[in-house]
Amino acid sequence: MFIAYVVVSSLLALTCLASGVLKVTRQPAMVEQLGGLGVAAKYVPVLGSLLVLGAVGLVVGNWIAGLGIATAGALALYFLGAILTHLRAGDGKGAVPTIVLTLVSVAVLVLRVLSL
Repeated sequence: MFIAYVVVSSLLALTCLASGVLKVTRQPAMVEQLGGLGVAAKYVPVLGSLLVLGAVGLVVGNWIAGLGIATAGALALYFLGAILTHLRAGDGKGAVPTIVLTLVSVAVLVLRVLSL
């Protein structure tokens, strides 16, 4: 189970890191996309920072099980919020990637618990 956790959490960490860096650096396309969902531009770097911290937490979670579990749970909640934001803005089709990321976060959580 631990190997599966490392593989899946590493892929999720890379995804979170990439998305987080785009948000932290306020890439115009990212700010515009989130603005279309009703997210104020001042919150974009905050959301990016949470994703970068999530990526770090997943990697460190390879050695500190409790941190890996907490991070996976926190990312699942983050992505649930993203799903709600998409749905509230009437962007059901745009919510699909965040639904997948939510499910992957839950899978990482389960894999980390099972690898104890």
